Amino acid sequence: MNRRQTIETEIRKTLAPLHLEVTDESHMHSVPEDAQSHFRVVVVSDRFQGEPLVKRHRQINALLKAEFDAGLHALALHTMTPREWFDKGGKAPDSPECMGGSKQA
Repeated sequence: MNRRQTIETEIRKTLAPLHLEVTDESHMHSVPEDAQSHFRVVVVSDRFQGEPLVKRHRQINALLKAEFDAGLHALALHTMTPREWFDKGGKAPDSPECMGGSKQA
C-alpha cells in the first residue's frame, strides 16, 4: 500500500468521511521523484461538528503520526462539516505554490 492509500485508509477508518480527497502534491516541491512527502487532504465529516479547525487538524495529524515518522513532511488540510462543504460549493482551495527549498524567490 502506498502512502496515499494509507492516509485514505486511516482517515476513513476513524472519521467516516462523507467526502475524502487525498492528492500527492510532492511533485510541486523540491523533493526527489516519488517522495510521497506532501499531500493535500480534503475531509468532510460529521465528526467535525462543533470542533475548532485546529482540533480537526490535530486529530488528523495524530492519526497519521506513523506516516510523519516515516517521512511524510506536510499536509495541506481542508477539514469541513457537511454544511461547511455545501456552503463552499463542494470545493476546497487549491494549494499554494511551494516557496521552500530551491524554489525560493
